[in-house]
Amino acid sequence: MLQQLFNDLIKQDVKPFLAQHGFTKKSLNFSKATEGLIYMFNFQKSSGNSADNVMFYVNCGIYAAELAQIQSKETLTEPKEAECHFRARIEGIARAVPARFSISPDTDRDELKKTLLSGLEEVIHFYDTMTSARSVVDYYISGPFLHLGEESFHLLLQSNDEAAAKKYLKALQEKYGAENRWTIFENKYEAIFNKYGVEVK
Repeated sequence: MLQQLFNDLIKQDVKPFLAQHGFTKKSLNFSKATEGLIYMFNFQKSSGNSADNVMFYVNCGIYAAELAQIQSKETLTEPKEAECHFRARIEGIARAVPARFSISPDTDRDELKKTLLSGLEEVIHFYDTMTSARSVVDYYISGPFLHLGEESFHLLLQSNDEAAAKKYLKALQEKYGAENRWTIFENKYEAIFNKYGVEVK
């Protein structure tokens, strides 16, 4: 019964809504390809579901062909969410959305639909601002995050943006420099700078 409600939600509400924005469906994945990027939504059912409670998460991802090339990986036309370069749960982008959606016998379907679709719309607006591999890199630089660090330095130094690369390295050092593992990252990053003939200091 509740599983059917979930299926109906995907088929009758989510699919038409995302189709309007250019997304195509394959099982519980929705994707949209542009030049160099693939945007994705993945609906992940919770492993703890029961007859009277169906829970699910919404994973968001952006795959960048240019970053795959930097990683020396084959360029994928149908990447899985786990293979995306940008990854986040919907609540990380759309703040008013719960971390986990839940369908129980007393769930108001209209309210659920409204919350879910408004969250998806907010993510789509966010996707509209992510137009290139550099956008993905800039997102992680702004953290600053270690995720995609090596790829980010390659991308920046390939495009001769030494200033941004050095600024990112300094920000990472300030945030993670006191951690024991920092030396490992620092050595990797220094090797990348050397590859492009750029002094770290």
